Amino acid sequence: MLKRSIPFIMVLLLVTPFVAAQESNESGLFWWNDTVWYEIFVRSFYDSDGDGIGDFRGMTEKLDYLNDGNPETTSDLGITGIWLMPVTEAASYHGYDTVDYFSVESDYGTAEDFKAFMAAAHERGIRVIVDFVANHTSSKHDWFTQSAIGNSEYADWYVWADENPNYAGPWGATAWYEQGGRYYYAPFWSEMPDLNYKNPEVTATIFDAAEYWLTELDVDGFRLDAIKFVVEDTVNDVLLLQNAPANRQWLADFNAHIKSVKNDAVTVGEVWDATIAIQRYVEDASVDIAFEFDLAEDIINAARTGRKNDVERQLNNVMRGYPFGQFSPFLTNHDQPRLMTILNGDVAQNKVAAAILLTIPGSPFLYYGEEIGMMGSKPDELIRTPFPWDATPDTGGFTTGTPWQALNEGYETANVATQLDDPDSLLSYYRSLIHLRNDHVALRQGAVLPLKSRPNSIFAFLRYTPDETLLVIHNLKDEAISEYTLGLNKSDFAGFTSAEVVFGTGDVTAPTLDAEGGFEDYVPLPELAPQSLTVIRLN
Repeated sequence: MLKRSIPFIMVLLLVTPFVAAQESNESGLFWWNDTVWYEIFVRSFYDSDGDGIGDFRGMTEKLDYLNDGNPETTSDLGITGIWLMPVTEAASYHGYDTVDYFSVESDYGTAEDFKAFMAAAHERGIRVIVDFVANHTSSKHDWFTQSAIGNSEYADWYVWADENPNYAGPWGATAWYEQGGRYYYAPFWSEMPDLNYKNPEVTATIFDAAEYWLTELDVDGFRLDAIKFVVEDTVNDVLLLQNAPANRQWLADFNAHIKSVKNDAVTVGEVWDATIAIQRYVEDASVDIAFEFDLAEDIINAARTGRKNDVERQLNNVMRGYPFGQFSPFLTNHDQPRLMTILNGDVAQNKVAAAILLTIPGSPFLYYGEEIGMMGSKPDELIRTPFPWDATPDTGGFTTGTPWQALNEGYETANVATQLDDPDSLLSYYRSLIHLRNDHVALRQGAVLPLKSRPNSIFAFLRYTPDETLLVIHNLKDEAISEYTLGLNKSDFAGFTSAEVVFGTGDVTAPTLDAEGGFEDYVPLPELAPQSLTVIRLN
């Protein structure tokens, strides 16, 4: 256990470069730091009525798969948070082009169906956030059609110019489109025009929409889409199409409004950028947490190459750059090729990536189907395909009708029924990892103390709170390792009396600490299994 001569937060700052200066868990982190999230595309999760489209009732039917509400059972996946891709009425199948911020997607059911889903999720202790797309609407939204014809009420609800500004969008693509002799700004797609937040009426209406979802539909917060681009601004005669200071300020105001409506609501930002750019949004309270894209890439590369260097360095950067624990690690999402495809069908490498994701700090997210190894690569429809519940030909148990999109290859084995009772399956491994995290406060809230480890295929660190210390060892290599050592320069630990394996197998002894609270050449187990995770409690 820790000596109490130095305040715990000072211990964090003195002994580990992984920890940033914010409240320790003794002072209280947030509920989302105890949460493992699961991203769902409703259209593809489960169809309750046979029309080939997933729906709210289907999700409700399948909640016990995700979390049955009983913390004593381990047959469920164990997730405690759900992120729903857009569920507002929209023009396209994906939902990112809303036509009404105040209506649920009719393809998925009614508002009453959604409320029933929310109630069932909350009964099981699951928080639910929904995608909120503030940057743009569909060109079919009534606001835009009225704006395009010059209706004075909506004339400047979108970004218009009388002459073509003739500059490209943030990633170099066409961004300005002609309609009715004027030009509107739509960098994502000609049918997704940008809203104009220089108009306070637009801001007020979007704030009202967020309040509607929080109060009328009882959601627990929002995943905020494409938030680098919400507000463009000119600074020192330079036009900023992304990451403008005014953009972060608008989001901070939005976040403050959300907290005024529901003080424990969470905002999760999508800032697809480098860590140094993302962290500003959290520092400025523009969002509570944000997805960590560089870390995701380095976790996957560690699993693929069997080398720790990049993931160790990036975790260090992340822990220095964000308020403690206020970021969201993930592996892939609905805009990226599926992890199993990236890793060429290698199940062991998928397990390594999952193990890293679920043993590091932050508020982790996994994409539906990641836990069963679904395959898929671009175009987008093929990375958002129906979830196979079993090996039924053509439908995978997703529907009794014809799926809105054909299942991807591999569903015959990448399905829930095939893997559910197989102790060696990817699903069983994810389930074990999530329950491990749920069962140990050190994995959810603990500080991180990096260890010296040799060779570079061993990625090891301590996770600890005042009440629990866990040694986490990842063998990234595809063969067993017996020639390895762990070391620690110094710490404020008083000493360890015993050790026990809580994930993995073997008999272990605790390291003997020197006068500086460190140790050298510690070998807790004679051998580390290939591509394995071992977690040891140090008492």
